[in-house]
Amino acid sequence: MPVPTEELKLEIVNAATGKTLGAEAAPSADGALVVRDFPDGGPSPEQWQLAPVRAAEGEEAEDNQGYVIRNAVSGKVLDAPATADRGVRQWDAADGNQRQRWHVVPVEGGAGLYFIESATDGAVLDIDEPGADDTRIVLREYDDSAESQRWRFVPAEPERTSDPVLRWAPLSHWNGRRSWRLAPSTGLRPAPGATPSFSDMLLVLEQFGSDEDAGKWRSEGATRSPGGQPGWWAGAGARFLADTTGAGRADIVGLKSAEGAVTSSSRGDGTFDDEERVLHPPVPSASPEDLWTLADTTGGGKPDVIVLAADGVRVSPQDEDGTFAPAGGEPALKAFGHGRQAGGWLADKHPRFLADTTGDGRLDVVGCHDDGVWVSLQDEDGTFAPIGDEPVLRAFGHDENAGGWLVSKHPRFLADTTGDGRLDVVGCHDDGVWVSHQDEDGTFADPLYVLDDFGVDQGWSSVEEHPRFLLRTTGGGTPDIVGFGPQGVVVSRGRGDGTFGPAKLVLNDFGLAQGWTSGKHLRFLADVTGDGNPDIVGFGDEGVWVSHSHGDGRFEQAQLVCRGFGYNEDAGGWRVGRHPRFLADITGDGRLDLVGFGGPGVHVARNLFRRFRTR
Repeated sequence: MPVPTEELKLEIVNAATGKTLGAEAAPSADGALVVRDFPDGGPSPEQWQLAPVRAAEGEEAEDNQGYVIRNAVSGKVLDAPATADRGVRQWDAADGNQRQRWHVVPVEGGAGLYFIESATDGAVLDIDEPGADDTRIVLREYDDSAESQRWRFVPAEPERTSDPVLRWAPLSHWNGRRSWRLAPSTGLRPAPGATPSFSDMLLVLEQFGSDEDAGKWRSEGATRSPGGQPGWWAGAGARFLADTTGAGRADIVGLKSAEGAVTSSSRGDGTFDDEERVLHPPVPSASPEDLWTLADTTGGGKPDVIVLAADGVRVSPQDEDGTFAPAGGEPALKAFGHGRQAGGWLADKHPRFLADTTGDGRLDVVGCHDDGVWVSLQDEDGTFAPIGDEPVLRAFGHDENAGGWLVSKHPRFLADTTGDGRLDVVGCHDDGVWVSHQDEDGTFADPLYVLDDFGVDQGWSSVEEHPRFLLRTTGGGTPDIVGFGPQGVVVSRGRGDGTFGPAKLVLNDFGLAQGWTSGKHLRFLADVTGDGNPDIVGFGDEGVWVSHSHGDGRFEQAQLVCRGFGYNEDAGGWRVGRHPRFLADITGDGRLDLVGFGGPGVHVARNLFRRFRTR
């Protein structure tokens, strides 16, 4: 485990006693620090932050990093006054005071244990009387056998707000449709700056669910969830939401092996048609390995159906009457398919994207195969150019000679990192972030190593456990990297020249240390407030948590906005493998709603775009 970073809020725990570093129960004027118990229901333990400081003259910074250890609430710092008893205190910070500077030294052979060493004389933090209650913290000479000199850094519990959620009562109408009204409540009133509210979770369609009576839907093929990638794909058995008509609101789409893509159209009021209809029949020689998506490939305003089939890429444009072209005939591109004749592209080895790589408003096909990156550009006639004999870039591929990039460990993205309108290739490998820039001729340069973070070596063990996104966290500028790391949310701001600034932990939440795991929870970035900046949305144990963006790469503390769609039974008992959940505008009002495919069918929580607080 690396030494914790500057933004992380920590509790400092003594290894010998299991007690936490903090002020005395009745704090004294001298700021003395002790280790003591913090019982449930009492004051919370002190939280600390480690702020790096520059090495002293003649000292090797990499070998002996210095820190100021600061109280996250009061701002006071760990201080070693020149007193006979060698007692340690928390005191006002003073620039250049070497007695407020500390080294954090890993204990050899002790995972997660550290010595906290004074920068002035090498003495280390110890406890005065190991068996006593509320024993004071002192400095002593280093003793390798003294367990009382060993400390753990434990990430503090996230600071969250769980306000009561608005209660909405369903209304039934003579024509069978449903709407909702706000249930009477004297405990809620509008308030500036509070959390945008979602309605209660409601079952709006008894289809597309995992239960027997709702269709017994199961994902049979590979599915790439929507996230930071410019294109995503769904396999057989998948359910998702997409604007199938260009009307500006999302409909339900499901993939059936025998029928192809079926849909239930949005009614515009938060409900969907009761009867599903066939959106697009299966492609010739349909297979569970086929991957589907809907996207406007030409910029004409209507989505097309795109299938990565055995024989290549099949594109079915939408006619004026809303129907799609027949599935037969030749593929639009005899490449990027899972059959041998189309290159043998496999979902678990070869990511493929639909993205406008040149800025001409048309989507191209980009894929990372064994030997590197392949591209097919779309021309003005809507025709995809045949791929060449060689990849456009011998990197970012599955084979060792192309970097040994693995789908399960190494996310890859297409993004304009320089602001020139052309997409570059960005990837997170074992050692960190690599970028290949695209020039005006469409040529990709050799990859550059630009950031030593977001990689397996820095604790980002897998794509599922630690989702990473490449997107703008502000209203303008170039994309930033945002990731859900071991300790929380980490952001690296794009500099606009194809490189990224230092990675910073900006939120002590949504990470493994706070109990978020890929097997139980979903995490997204989406603009739920309508201010143009992506917010963090997490489907946790208790329900849906939202952390609003400040618009500068930082986020507010998470707030519970819906007591549904969560892992706990009282939040619905939703499971990652069976119950896909999304944020989508299902009414056309420009607001992202919560939609989930549960056991009995489709559940919705409307984004009311109202701000409330308790009286």
